[in-house]
Amino acid sequence: MKTTAPVPQEKTMIKTDSTRGRIGLMVAHCAGMLDTVALPVWVGTLVAAYHFDPQQAGLLVTLFLGGVVVASVLLAPRFNRLSGRAVSTLGFLACALGFGAASLTTDFVMLALVHALCGAATGAALSVTHGTIALSARPHRLFAIVNTALGIAAVFYLGITPQIVAKAGGPALFLVFGAVMALAALVSLFAFPSAETAPAAAAVAGAPTMQAPARFGRAVWFGIAGIALVTVTQAMVFSFVERVGNARGFGAEAVAGVLIALGFVNLLPAPLAALLERRLPARLVLVSAPVVQAALAVTVMNTTAFFAYGAAASVIVAVAIFSHTFAFGLLARLEPTGRALSATPAMLMTGAAIGPVLGGTLIKFFGYGSLGIAAIVLCCGAVLCYSRLPRQSAAAPRPTPAPAQA
Repeated sequence: MKTTAPVPQEKTMIKTDSTRGRIGLMVAHCAGMLDTVALPVWVGTLVAAYHFDPQQAGLLVTLFLGGVVVASVLLAPRFNRLSGRAVSTLGFLACALGFGAASLTTDFVMLALVHALCGAATGAALSVTHGTIALSARPHRLFAIVNTALGIAAVFYLGITPQIVAKAGGPALFLVFGAVMALAALVSLFAFPSAETAPAAAAVAGAPTMQAPARFGRAVWFGIAGIALVTVTQAMVFSFVERVGNARGFGAEAVAGVLIALGFVNLLPAPLAALLERRLPARLVLVSAPVVQAALAVTVMNTTAFFAYGAAASVIVAVAIFSHTFAFGLLARLEPTGRALSATPAMLMTGAAIGPVLGGTLIKFFGYGSLGIAAIVLCCGAVLCYSRLPRQSAAAPRPTPAPAQA
C-alpha cells in the first residue's frame, strides 16, 4: 500500500498567524519603516550637526529611500521564489554595518554612498516582509498590527533619540539606526515566518499560476500611484516639521514635545483601522484622507500659532497610517498573489524619496509656505487615483492560505 511521507519542514515552519511569526514581522516592519519615524530627526541632524543645507540633507535621505525603491522593484517580481527569512536577515545585517560605517565619516560623498547602499539592503528586507503579510489570511488586520508596533516604536524613538543626538553628537544618530537594524537581523533569523500561498484566493480572483503571473489590473496601478502621491506629501512635510517649528520660534523643547505627542497619536490609527475594517468602505477612506492631509500640511507650514502647529503636526502621520492600512487590505483583495504588496516599499519610498529633496528645494527657493501649495496639488492627484478604485466595502476575509512547502 502506497503511503505519503510527511514533510519534515512542517514541524519547524513559522506561520504568519503564530505569535512568533507576528513578532518577526513586527520587528522587520518597524526596522524597515524606520525612515517614516526618523525623518524629522534625521534631516534635522544632518542640517544642525553636519551643517548641510536643507537640499543636501534632503538628498541624503532621498538616496536612502531611492535604494529602497530600486531593491523593492527588482525583488517584487521574484518574491514567491525567495526565502523571506534569508533576505530579511541578510538585508538588515548589511544595513546595520552600513550605518555603523556612516557614523565614522562626515564626508558628503561617502555618506551619500552609504545611504544608497543601506537603502537597498533595507528595501530587500522590507519587500519580503510586506509580501509575507499580504499572503496572510487577514492582511488588513495583520498590517494594522505591525503598524501598531511601529507606533509604539516611534514613541521610544522620538522620545529618546533627539536627546542622545544632542548629548553625543550627529554620529550617534547612525549608531542608533545601526543598533535597530542589527536587532531586526537577529529577530528575523529566529522568528521571520515562512511565506504562505493562497491558492483558493487566487482561484477566486482568476489569477493564473506562478509560472505565468498576470499583469496587474488598472485598479491596482491606480492604487499604487495614489499611495505614492500620499507618501510624497507626507515625506515632504514631515521631513521639515522640526525645522519649520524652530524657524517660527516655537523653541526646541516645544517642538520636541510635539514630536513626542505625534508618537503617541500614531498608536491610534492602526488599531482603529483594524476595528473599522468592515464598517467603513475602503474607497471612501482613501478618497477622503488626502483632503485632510492637504489641510494639515497647509496649517503646519503656514501657521504662526503654536497650538495650530502642534495639533496639525501631531496627527498628519496618523492620517496616512490609517488610510494606508485600508489601501493595503484593498490591494490584497485586488491582487492576491502577493507580488503587488511585496512592492509596498517601492510604493511608499518612491514618494518618500522624492519628498525630502522636493521639500528642501522648495524651501530653499520659495520658503516653507510653498510646501502647503505643493501638498494641495499632490493630494488632488491622490484623490483622482483613489477615485478609480472599485466601489466596495470591506470584504470577507480571504480563504485560509495553505502553507508553502519549503
